[in-house]
Amino acid sequence: MSETAKLALEDGTVFTGRAFGARGEVDGEVVFNTSMTGYQEILTDPSYHGQIVTMTYPEIGNYGINEDDAESRRPWVRGFVIRELSGRASNFRSQGSLDEFLARNGILGIEGIDTRALVRLTRTRGAMKGILSTADLDDASLVDKARKSPGLVGRDLAREVMPEKSFTWEPGLHAEYYLDPSGRNVEDGPDPRGGSTSPNGKRPHVVALDYGMKWNILRFLVETGCKVTAMPGSTPAEAILEQQPDGIFLSNGPGDPGALGESVETLRSLIRAGSESRGIPIFGICLGHQLLGQAFGGRTFKLKFGHRGANHPVRNERTGRVEITTQNHGFAVDPSSLPGDVELSHVNLNDQTLEGLQHRRLPVFGVQYHPEASAGPHDSQYLFDEFRAMMP
Repeated sequence: MSETAKLALEDGTVFTGRAFGARGEVDGEVVFNTSMTGYQEILTDPSYHGQIVTMTYPEIGNYGINEDDAESRRPWVRGFVIRELSGRASNFRSQGSLDEFLARNGILGIEGIDTRALVRLTRTRGAMKGILSTADLDDASLVDKARKSPGLVGRDLAREVMPEKSFTWEPGLHAEYYLDPSGRNVEDGPDPRGGSTSPNGKRPHVVALDYGMKWNILRFLVETGCKVTAMPGSTPAEAILEQQPDGIFLSNGPGDPGALGESVETLRSLIRAGSESRGIPIFGICLGHQLLGQAFGGRTFKLKFGHRGANHPVRNERTGRVEITTQNHGFAVDPSSLPGDVELSHVNLNDQTLEGLQHRRLPVFGVQYHPEASAGPHDSQYLFDEFRAMMP
């Protein structure tokens, strides 16, 4: 017989379902993701640290879990909420079930609740603090705990997920996932685009500041021909510049970007160092984009329920082209707070929020969404090529 689990929200709403994965009790911000696939990538994305994630697609777990699709060393979600757990993992790449994976990693799951009602509630009232529990099944007690939980605002969660020390990254993307320009699947060999090198035959050196980085970002940097050194996001500017980078990348990560004041000051130092010389190209994604916005003097704010999924339309303001994008963020940069020397390069077509910015004089730019996808559409991969073209 299935064990009961409950999800309680700070507004007093309680959902009762069946437990899967680990057992116990966790708190977190309850959010939703509209992706139809990619649950393993979502679970292992460090940007979800501190959150209880609800999937809108009704059946989850049908293709299992495998080592290749992980985006970090472990799952980071606080809890996982789904309508129905698939009873069978059916895929030739599967190495285990979702239930086993969550149990092994201590992540609580709940199935059998009305996820449509939960998502409608979240869209109406906004992302809320919640408690997921198999240990305490008293509704009043759970709601009280949810209200007293810390939430995300003002919290620097990046320090809890970033690596403790620097490391180099060598693997590129899996060749079998590529299409060549004619649309033909590539069975083996390198990326058909080719990892370009500089005229002297050397690969440009990119320092990737890791605030909770997805591994597919590193794979893309390698595929575009870069030598990659990942460093903790807390690394001082002097230590970064000692690496003599040809480019600096700023990763995604969890929590409130307004709480990372030290990282913002580091970026200001790096931008000043670049402007005083030939200019060090800087590219930020998601949290990295938000930190760039603050480094330019802008402000960030919390979205009502955030953008999470693999189907968000974004318009490139320079070309007019619409890209379908993968997104995962609960904060955004206020465009009205940015100075005149920062161009607004991309806009979300659902709510008109800022999705990209670029300095008008310096080789510094960022996007709020995830051009590396994993899982998701490939419309925005060109941004890695643009970053590569800025470097010698």
